[in-house]
Amino acid sequence: EVQLVESGGGLAQPGGSLRLSCAASGFTFSVTPMRWVRQAPGKGLEWVSTINSVGSATLYPDSVKGRFIISRDNTKNTLYLQLNSLKTEDTAVYYCAKLTDAPVGQGTQVTVSS
Repeated sequence: EVQLVESGGGLAQPGGSLRLSCAASGFTFSVTPMRWVRQAPGKGLEWVSTINSVGSATLYPDSVKGRFIISRDNTKNTLYLQLNSLKTEDTAVYYCAKLTDAPVGQGTQVTVSS
């Protein structure tokens, strides 16, 4: 059974930083491209970043490019998302997922507010 457990969210001020983690199990993480998505209140899922299986290639939408950094540690079966220069519009529940699947975890809440 695929399990993805997100953590690291919380309250941050505009301009602040957070680091999200996603612990993966139930599949071969080291060969699986992964992504982060988010869902703001009242909105649909928004893609945030993608990383290939070995961590050598990443993609971001313009809304987070230059501020967010996706990475992974295949020895720990863990995916990360570094959130920098946070904006109020980054407030959302953040989920990790396999590239081709919908999120299966509970997500982690990120709230950006002064």
